This record gives sequence, structure tokens and C-alpha cells, in this order.
Amino acid sequence: MAERDREAPERCCSYHTVQRRLPVLRWLPRYSLQWLQLDLIAGVTVGLTVVPQALAYAEVAGLPVQYGLYSSFMGCFVYCLLGTSKDVTLGPTAIMSLLVSSYAFHDPAYAILLTFLSGCIQLAMGLLHLGFLLDFVSCPVIKGFTSAASVTISFNQVKNILGLHNIPRPFFLQVYHTFQSIGETRAGDALLGLVCLAVLVGLTTMKGCIPRSHRGKLLSVRISRLIIWVTATARNALVVLFAGLVAYSFEVMGSQPFTLTGETPQGLPPFQLPPFSKAEANSTVSFSEMVQDLGAGLAVVPLMGLLETVAIAKAFASQNNYRIDSNQELLAMGLTNLLGSFVSSYPVTGSFGRTAVNAQTGVCTPAGGLITGTLVLLSLAYLTSLFYYIPKAALAAVIICAVVPMFDARIFGTLWRVKRLDLVPLCVTFLLCFWEVQYGIVAGVLVSGVLLLYAIARPRIKLSEQGVLLLQPASGLHFPAMESLRDAMHRWALAVSPPRCVILDCTHLSSVDYTVVTGLADLLREFQKRGVTLTFSGLQGHVLQVLLSADLEGFQHFPSLEEAEKGHGAELDGRSRVLLHSASENMLPVPGLIQ
Repeated sequence: MAERDREAPERCCSYHTVQRRLPVLRWLPRYSLQWLQLDLIAGVTVGLTVVPQALAYAEVAGLPVQYGLYSSFMGCFVYCLLGTSKDVTLGPTAIMSLLVSSYAFHDPAYAILLTFLSGCIQLAMGLLHLGFLLDFVSCPVIKGFTSAASVTISFNQVKNILGLHNIPRPFFLQVYHTFQSIGETRAGDALLGLVCLAVLVGLTTMKGCIPRSHRGKLLSVRISRLIIWVTATARNALVVLFAGLVAYSFEVMGSQPFTLTGETPQGLPPFQLPPFSKAEANSTVSFSEMVQDLGAGLAVVPLMGLLETVAIAKAFASQNNYRIDSNQELLAMGLTNLLGSFVSSYPVTGSFGRTAVNAQTGVCTPAGGLITGTLVLLSLAYLTSLFYYIPKAALAAVIICAVVPMFDARIFGTLWRVKRLDLVPLCVTFLLCFWEVQYGIVAGVLVSGVLLLYAIARPRIKLSEQGVLLLQPASGLHFPAMESLRDAMHRWALAVSPPRCVILDCTHLSSVDYTVVTGLADLLREFQKRGVTLTFSGLQGHVLQVLLSADLEGFQHFPSLEEAEKGHGAELDGRSRVLLHSASENMLPVPGLIQ
């Protein structure tokens, strides 16, 4: 009996562990017919969005259009089993396509290998619980990158809208050559592209203006609202279909004013190992050489993929009142990319636009992704011959309408009002991303890191006069801050005549290291030489234990500030005069502070 009692908690613990690693087990036993209906509607709606977007994003990545579809179905199936958000959909995105374009040299072999290695890195980060590393990429850096990506991707599609050819990829050269070649604009592509843009903008605006439906309204009103909503939601598919029909009509008449997508291989991608080497005309590029060629992409691509997915998952979890597991999201992302590389996928991540569509259609579980993935597979199996007639100008319009909302102009004004110093990493990232994406991200992270370390190394110190001089670090005390604290002590207590006694209020001190301990020991000796005391108050238990273990000469500690003041024989007059100072600033004499 006792053994059975011990085994029951163990079985329960094992089941919860399995549930945590396979989140599908949490919702599958409760799955209902009502959930199935809603997931089916959401899956079909997202499927109608992802197919045209996948074709368009492959163009951004510099790959043949079929690779967009190859990248669109694996995430649907894997995330259904391993994902912790009911709303998130994985697949090709504008950001990831731009990164692939930057690092994969427009070569499918490099793109697929990048997918495999990114999946391995993301999977390892999930298994080692390294999701906290994502927290070191600040919001200004992310906003700077996405805003720059919006401008870069949008302008990259201008050549397709205008029907221009032989435009280089680097942004500044692209701007120069686009304006230089403006006289070569093809009227058919330009007209079709502008019409598609206008229709997409109109349908997007219309969707935002649809009033909420109420049961009390007439049936005809509700049906009209549903038709408008479906049309606006499936706008990408409808625009691409319309443009394809127009192009086909011209083809039948024997003339073609548009630049078309062209031949697309039909059928599902073969399930095979990623390319660990690449044959060229007179040589073979080895695996190690390919890895060296990918360079910084092996860090930037998996990192940005995880950032995008986790940020989207957290946003929709907060909006819809459920929780996600960040490390489990890393596992889902990693396995998606790892398995995707076996079906010729390029790196994927969470899509904000398609996730929003998924949530708005009332998806109940990740099972909606199964429907989306199935639609993509059916498109590959039966519809690729029709992709020949899709004009590139129509795909360019889809891309531009998808990425323009990524440019957040308001963030500049917000940071100016909230904290102007955060404009530095934002602007550094934004500007350098036009040169090279990796330089922008790395520089932004470094600038954010320097600002963070500066705040740690030069903490603000609260000075007050309560009979004795009271110093209170406004944040924790770490080894870079020891020199700052020493300077404050000398300026306010030891360098004055006569020297002052000091109480160091350690209320905010949560940890100390060896450098801080030795620095405090030096200060205690200096205070003793001058014939004054340095007293500590409010130390937390574990910090006090560290200082006691160091056996500091002359160390005095009081549990509270009041007891420390009594120990000095000071009386509190109720009129504490306080000044906030940064130890990095020139500290001027303070009016009303006795020196």
C-alpha cells in the first residue's frame, strides 16, 4: 500500500512532464465539435492568406516561388503538437525572408542549410533553457530593425511594381539604380501594381471599419457583414487571383504586358537530407566552407526567428488570457526548422499578420494549423501550374501592404517623451540596417548593453542629512559600481573638514561579490584612519552573512535605519532633506545639507 502511495505522485509528475513537452495533450482530450468548426474556419482563412504571401515572400528571399510554399506547411503540423499558443502560425515572413536574402546568396542550397543549422541552434537553446538570452535584445533595437526592414523590403518591391530589371540588391545601390532606370518602366506592370495596391489598401481599410455583429440585427445585415469580412480577410488571395486572370486573358489574346512568375515545379518537395555540400561548375563547396559563407547569419537568423515568435506568442497570450512557455516555443521553432530543412524549407518564424487573422476568426486550438498546412500541400500538388500566370507586380503589392505597417513612426515620438536615451540604440539599429542587417542588430544590442552596464556601474545615490550623512544606493551594488561608491564617500564624507560619519543604507543591496567586499574593507580602513565611522543598515540576511564571513575590520551593522541613527546618538528631526545624485555627475554643494 505504501509503495502504491509513493508511485501515484511519481506517475502524476511524469504525466505533467509529458504534457509540458507535448502541449497537445492538454487540449486534445477536451476537443469538441464546436472547437472543430471554429478551427476549420480559421484554418481555411489563414490558408487563403498564406499561399499568396508565401509566393511573394520567396521573391523577397531571392528564391524561386515554390520555396515559399515548401516553407509554409511544416510549421503548421509541428506547432500543433508542440506549441503553447492557440493563435500563433509559423511560416515564411517578411523579416525572415529579408534575412535569408542577406545571408543565403539567393541560393536554395544555402537557404536550406541555414534552416537546418538554425533549427539545431534553436532546439539546443530550448533544451538548455536559454530563452532568457532573448531578453537582452531591447525593444528599441527590435523596433529599429523592423522599421528599417519595412523600408528595405518595400523599396525592394518597387522594381517589380515598375517592371524594372537588373536592379542590384544592396539598398543604397538599389535606390540609385531604381531612379536611374525609371524611364524603363513597363506601363502594364506599373498600372497593374498600382491597381492591386489600391484594392488591397481599400479592403484593409474596409475591414477596419466593419461594425460588430449583434444577434438583434437583421439576417441580411449579418450576411452582408460576413461577405465583406471574408472578402477583406482573403484580400491577398483575391487580388492575386484577379491579377492572374487578367494576365491569362492577355496571354490567350497573344500579348503579355506583364512580367509573370513563370514556371513553377509541380508536386510536393522530396523528403531528403539538407545539402551539406554544394557542387559548382569546376569544384565542390564543402560543408565547412558553406558554414563559413553563412557567417553571422548563423547567429542573427535563429535569434531573430525566436524573438519574433516569442514576442507574437506573448502578445496574443496576454490579449486572450492564457499563458505560454517560452522555452517550449523555442523547442517548437527549432524542430520546425530542423524538419523543414528536409523538405527544402527556408527558415520560418511566427507571422504577426496571419496570427492576427487566426485569432480574429476565433481559433480555439493549434489544430487550425492542420487545415492551413493541408491547403498548402494541396496547392503544391494541384495548383502550381496556375502560378505561371501570376504577375510579379501583384505579388509586390501584396508584400508592400504586408510590411508597411511594420514601420512604427510613433516609436520615435514615444521614446522622446519617455526616455530619450533609448533613441540611441533605436537610431543606430535603424540606420545601420540599411547598410547590413547584422551590423544594425549587433550595433543596437551593443549600444543597449553599454547603456545597461553604465546604469549598473554608475548607480544613482540618494544623499540625506539626518544627524549623520546617509547614503543609499538607489539600485543594487555590483563590482563596476564600487569605484562610484568610493568617489561619493570621499566627496561627501572623507574629503570635507571635519570628516563625516556615514550610514550606508543597504536596503536595495541584494547581492555582493568579492570586488565589493574588498572595496568596503578599504573604505572601513579609511574611515578608521580619519577617526569617523562607516555603519551599515538594512542588510539582507544572505548579504550580511557574506560580509560577516569576510571578517571586515570595524564592521558595524544595524537591522534598521532608526537603530543605526540611535547608535550614532542622532535624533530624527522629521525634516529630512533629500537629494538624488548620479555619482557620474559633478556633485555640487547642496543647499541645506550640512558639510
